[in-house]
Amino acid sequence: MGTWWPAARWGRSAPPPDAPCPTATSKAPARICGFDGARGDQCDNCGRQLDPIDLINPRSRINGETPEFIETEHFFLDLPALAGALGEWLETRSDWRPNVLKFSENLLAELRPRAITRDLDWGVPIPLPQWQDAPMKRIYVWFDAVIGYLSASIEWAKRSGDPAAWKRWWSNDEAKSYYFMGKDNITFHSVIWPGILLGANGQGDRGGDPSAFGVLDLPTEIVSSEFLTMSGSKLASSRGHVIYVRDFLRDFGPDALRYFIAVNGPENQDTDFTWDEFVRRINFELANEWGNLVNRSISMAHKNVGSIPAAGELTEADEALLQAARDAYPVVGDAWSRAKFKLATTEAMRVVGLANKYISDQEPWKLKDDPARRDTVLHVALQVVQDCNTLLTPLLPHAAQKVFEALGGEGIWAAQPELVEVTEPGAEAPYPVLRGDYVNQAAVWQSQPIAVGTPLAKPTPIFTKLDPKLGETGPEWAPIG
Repeated sequence: MGTWWPAARWGRSAPPPDAPCPTATSKAPARICGFDGARGDQCDNCGRQLDPIDLINPRSRINGETPEFIETEHFFLDLPALAGALGEWLETRSDWRPNVLKFSENLLAELRPRAITRDLDWGVPIPLPQWQDAPMKRIYVWFDAVIGYLSASIEWAKRSGDPAAWKRWWSNDEAKSYYFMGKDNITFHSVIWPGILLGANGQGDRGGDPSAFGVLDLPTEIVSSEFLTMSGSKLASSRGHVIYVRDFLRDFGPDALRYFIAVNGPENQDTDFTWDEFVRRINFELANEWGNLVNRSISMAHKNVGSIPAAGELTEADEALLQAARDAYPVVGDAWSRAKFKLATTEAMRVVGLANKYISDQEPWKLKDDPARRDTVLHVALQVVQDCNTLLTPLLPHAAQKVFEALGGEGIWAAQPELVEVTEPGAEAPYPVLRGDYVNQAAVWQSQPIAVGTPLAKPTPIFTKLDPKLGETGPEWAPIG
């Protein structure tokens, strides 16, 4: 278990995106990585596994000094013994995003045993009797983190009163598991975590029997995007290119962020974030298109009828719009299930556009002398508003609740995670857990007929338009320039 390891802790700074990342030309020990932001265990520019001694210019993140290399002892995951099983598994993942699959396959070519432990004064101690007197030996956080997916499931099952409930997700061919992450975490989820699971299943070159947990399922998909940059540089606080989520959520809310990343995010290639594009997307797509469709449809029905009106005889235009909304469910649903967020959002918003055009073409405000036709147009519009709300719920859950209520709905449309404090016998203090009442929500993935006669109140805007000047200056906490 001996290896060379630096005395200093290793961190990461954000390098220029085009910095070189030399690779080794021989197997002889050599300093091979010149990427400015490479860490002591991995280069985030190429994903290559490293030892600290591989760095051409090693330095401590703490004080900038050149670290002193000392000999120490660690546990390793024998990744080369799992390379064959990992390769066979990756060959079955043909429906992954191409960039994620190619990145993962490239990692297999240079697999080395990877240290599971670190010399640190914090973290999870090694749970073996002979290591109890080694307080500086801790499990590396990314091994501890991925194991937590399974251990948290087992702990949840125990607390739920059904200790075997976790198996429905971990030992069930019909269960699907999707792991969402940034590009620089692909290694830990497409190689290391599956490697751990394969080893526990006894499926590597060394063989063996499954662990006490039985044969565990590997991830269904690793869903990772490329980098979201700002002014051409990767978002990173260490270089001043940073947008803190807490500031963003405080000023713009979660749905605006979710929408922008879905339609303009780095799904398959790096994309650049600009405040001008953010303002344009929110104002012209969320506010003017979707928000306006909701507001104008409900406002006219409230003003003229006071409730959801009944439909009379449907015209060809009515039928075409209703059919377009129904036809969108399998298309959008399939895109959501395959993590094709941009496609799902674009298709749902296409129906929104059709509905806005339908209202403009039918001009219900001019049908005062033909209330039956007016009510039919408004009924069709409201039905499509409800359908579009369902289609967009996975992306805009908070706005979806508002639309549900504006259409006269009561209760919870789509349940959201809630942070609640729980107590346990023997525990020193309450502690927070995430829960959600997903059983009693009203949302289902299908077109549901709107209820004629449901009272409607005067609606309030679902989305607030942003000041166009924001696109020129940015907010105070992330100014342009």
